[in-house]
Amino acid sequence: MAYLYLPRNHQPDDSNPQWMNKADNAWQLTSATLVGLQSVPGLVILYGSIVKKKWALNSALMALYAFAAVLVCWVGWGYQLAFGDTLVPFLGKTNFDALEQKFLTSQAFVGKFPNASMVYFQFVFAAITLILIAGALLGRMNFIAWMLFVPLWLTFSYTVGAFSIWCPQGWLFRMGVIDYSGGFVIHLSSGVAGFTAAYWVGPRAPRDRERFPPNNILLMLAGAGILWMGWTGFNGGDPYVASLDASLAVLNTHVCAAMSLLTWLMLDILFYEKPSVIGATQGMITGLVCITPAAGVVQGWAAVLMGLMSGCIPWFSMMFLHKKMWFLKQVDDTMAVFHTHAVAGTLGAILAGVLANPRLSRIFYMVDDWPKYIGLAYGIQSGKFNAGLRQLWVQLIGIGFVFIWNVVSTSVICLLIRTVVPLRMTEEEVSEGDNAVHGEEAYALWGDGEKFDNSKLQFVHEIEEHQLSKSGYGL
Repeated sequence: MAYLYLPRNHQPDDSNPQWMNKADNAWQLTSATLVGLQSVPGLVILYGSIVKKKWALNSALMALYAFAAVLVCWVGWGYQLAFGDTLVPFLGKTNFDALEQKFLTSQAFVGKFPNASMVYFQFVFAAITLILIAGALLGRMNFIAWMLFVPLWLTFSYTVGAFSIWCPQGWLFRMGVIDYSGGFVIHLSSGVAGFTAAYWVGPRAPRDRERFPPNNILLMLAGAGILWMGWTGFNGGDPYVASLDASLAVLNTHVCAAMSLLTWLMLDILFYEKPSVIGATQGMITGLVCITPAAGVVQGWAAVLMGLMSGCIPWFSMMFLHKKMWFLKQVDDTMAVFHTHAVAGTLGAILAGVLANPRLSRIFYMVDDWPKYIGLAYGIQSGKFNAGLRQLWVQLIGIGFVFIWNVVSTSVICLLIRTVVPLRMTEEEVSEGDNAVHGEEAYALWGDGEKFDNSKLQFVHEIEEHQLSKSGYGL
């Protein structure tokens, strides 16, 4: 019989303190991993396959690098800036203790799980935000400049939005802004920052901008599928508890995404007479983005309505307004991040201020404060019009703050980087792509415009057949 000998100062339940709920901790770690899979491999695959063949590796590596770089910066100082003690009303203090055992094994600021789970959960949100920004810059940004951009933008832009809106000490959190899972902090931020950075980096090569066919649409759909299913953790993990609210948020998320996809598809058929695969993917993304700020605070019918609107309004802004507005045409946003994330995120933030159910809001925020967290529609219905109007006004203030901060901070960061290294690749790199930038190619059998010469392979097969026939094994 084997015996387990424990040190005298060791207690058998040290790994399960009374304040920790195993189910909540397990769900939080699972949710974080699902969000991580949205980036790696989800967006790595999607970016690498939706771009022109010569940019497949560069696009995938931009996403992969951002994921790794954000993790190191996040545990080093990013988490404390976003969720630490207040330095100013929109930023926390850095005390570099996010890797200390005492901190990581103590209870998180909210939820019945340790700080280690919270740091991990918040990291994957920060990482995907930077990867979404990369979508606006594919096909021409200097990779060294991107390596500098990621830690700088995380430090001086993302942490400000996260602290202001998600940290209990943040000024917008205290004001009562509703951002269930990142409509402001992630999607509006990435859409505005990506568009701003694209302005400073400049456009792709003219021939790339005119014709930019995906190198593998089926593989793109695989990445998009991982992104969609990963949103289960994206919105399902934000109650910080395995609760009814988490279940509602997950169902609303998928209903809204499906409705948005179908709406976008029908509009493509109606106006262009062909159902677009890429269009359907865009519709899926805009639905997921739109429901994010409101996922657990709206009822099912509201999720359907939000899906209908997220399939229409971003479609209109991308297909019509983008071609009509001079400024939008000047900026080369490779993956249309401005429309799919900034426009859809803004739409979701406004609709959260209109459709938020006060009962569901109070379950999520665990408060009973009537002036806050009641959508305008319910304010009118319950005779609390001023409270509903106030909520909508708070949402608009949050949108304005995130928009302005990201334009300014992203511009300053790009101008600062430009003094050290060029923001844009050389003309040779822009023209040649992956081979010039990395010395590697995604599809190395043959290059652009070349046909596979199988004459040598046929000759080898003939020799093999001749040898087999001589040995008696041939047909």
